[in-house]
Amino acid sequence: MNELALAAYAAATGRHVVREPTDAHYRAFLRRFDEPAYRERLRELGVTWLGRTSPRFPHGVGAIFDPPAGLFVRGHGAAGILDSPSVAIVGARACSPYGAQVARTLGRELGRAGLVVVSGMARGIDAEAHRGALDGGGRTVAVFGCGIDRDYPASHAELARRIGETGLVVSEYGPGVEPAPWRFPARNRIVAGLAAATVVVEARERSGALITADLALEEGREVFAVPGEITSALSAGTNRLLALGATPLLEPADVLRSFGIEAAAAAQVRVGGTAARVLGALAGALAVDELVRATGLDASAVAAALTELELAGLAAAGDGLYRRVAAR
Repeated sequence: MNELALAAYAAATGRHVVREPTDAHYRAFLRRFDEPAYRERLRELGVTWLGRTSPRFPHGVGAIFDPPAGLFVRGHGAAGILDSPSVAIVGARACSPYGAQVARTLGRELGRAGLVVVSGMARGIDAEAHRGALDGGGRTVAVFGCGIDRDYPASHAELARRIGETGLVVSEYGPGVEPAPWRFPARNRIVAGLAAATVVVEARERSGALITADLALEEGREVFAVPGEITSALSAGTNRLLALGATPLLEPADVLRSFGIEAAAAAQVRVGGTAARVLGALAGALAVDELVRATGLDASAVAAALTELELAGLAAAGDGLYRRVAAR
């Protein structure tokens, strides 16, 4: 089987094809397919092809139920990254500030510990996980649900560039393939296949992140879920996963232990003066005026202190309320 021709056929027809068709249409395509010219086009785009039978094809993806014909890959990271110990971090696109903070913290700490962070570069949790890994000097892999030559969403083009500096962008879809709603659930099986463990940070009841979690469970991979407020729709999916037996994630060390990695002692983030006073008053979710009353400070001082705490990663805002975040 010509795996590259199969992937090119899928791109040309807009079909999801992982096995060689037997119809006349595909046979006609094979007769026309100019493999040297196609490979030259990939080279010009800075794209590498890893066929399913290639020894460099990631073993985790090869082991899934429905592996793609191959993967298109771009970036400066070595192909071996795709077989490195990896964790997928996924969740809601329209996430809360709390969820964004958790995803970024997880990406940073897991990447800093040497794990490769895998996600789908979507808005929300995915993007924050990638950014966290980059913040911590780690490596990260983005899996696209569209052609390898197209950054989607377009607003994440700079993020894709940063990912490619030390990591990789991969897709089963060749150049020119437009994003389509059905491609993203298909993409999720590759995210799950690349990772030994999957973390769901925030997810609604029917979130695509739950598809990734289900696929990971089917492949015998560990699934973690971040507990959330029982009144929040963004926590409905993750809390349901916990009820079904997913492992609760309370800190990055929970994931590290599953890989046999001892978490390094993190440097303690310290704040003083007004910021420390406001931090001490942050019990639960509080508005600025409540913090003004609790601390006896004026509103401008509280606002400045909250900015300092957010920059230090000790507080997060959402819906006009501020919450304390444990330093990692």
